[in-house]
Amino acid sequence: MPIAVTGSIASDNLMHFPGKFSEQILAEQLDRISVSFLVDDLTVRRGGVAGNIAFALGVLGQNPVLIGAVGADFAEYKKVLDDLGVDTSGVSTHDDVHTARFVCTTDDDMRQIASFYTGAMAKSKEIELAPIAERVGGFDLVLIGASDPEAMVRHTDECRERGYPFLADPSQQLARMEGPEVRRLVDGATYLVTNDYEFELLLKKTGWTAEEVGAKVGTRITTYGEKGAVIVESGGAETWIDVVPPTEQVDPTGVGDAWRAGFLTALNGGLPLERSAQLGALIATYVLESDGPQEWTWDRDAALTRLRDTFGDVAADELRAVLPA
Repeated sequence: MPIAVTGSIASDNLMHFPGKFSEQILAEQLDRISVSFLVDDLTVRRGGVAGNIAFALGVLGQNPVLIGAVGADFAEYKKVLDDLGVDTSGVSTHDDVHTARFVCTTDDDMRQIASFYTGAMAKSKEIELAPIAERVGGFDLVLIGASDPEAMVRHTDECRERGYPFLADPSQQLARMEGPEVRRLVDGATYLVTNDYEFELLLKKTGWTAEEVGAKVGTRITTYGEKGAVIVESGGAETWIDVVPPTEQVDPTGVGDAWRAGFLTALNGGLPLERSAQLGALIATYVLESDGPQEWTWDRDAALTRLRDTFGDVAADELRAVLPA
């Protein structure tokens, strides 16, 4: 059965500020902040949480089912995904609105200030998972990615009701949601994936401790940027996963999405959590080295070399089985 990927599908407007935000923003004046940054670069890329994850899964030889809502301007993006083997029949098209827009400025420290225009994504709350699952023969796992908050809650509730295993990935929408909604997103998840800041925000909003979160989910994974990631299993066992050292840092947009795609690819191939996270670390680094979340390229031999250099011979040999040609 395929992996279903729900979440935002967007175009990314990515800009670079040749400086540091930390030197331009006065902490004691945040209640009066009014700033403008003169940027020196603009690129427009395919993006969105679900779009990025589906793209990477396609590159890695998977055939995920993409589920979300887009505008009439999705045709070119759709063709790219279709050519990679992504099933886009779960994408709902609405001619009266634009596909969502992500507008982001990155500084020299890889810090970001961003805005997100919802557009067609607001329609994703109208999507029911069951008819799509019936058509494709069921779901092996449903990733609940950042999207319209109502859609995220609806998809999560439906997963619990119908017995679909799901990965909770609330991401940026934690800032928009209150405690009861966040608790509904997390409770019963097979996997919970956040970065360290998001996890602290999740604890604050739910009122739960880390141990209480652990009792609500099967496996918790928290990423720590350049410090790597930690896997916390239901019994409390922790495993730390290193990053794959980048050759350069170009743009962090979509790095987390890439991590999830690598993780899901290895997991879907029957590999254990540690190996799955190691592949996630590699794909995340590929995106960090690229100008945009879907501009990286795949080379199997080069990938094996980097896995071997970072994680050792045993890890590379085991991961070889799930890597596409």
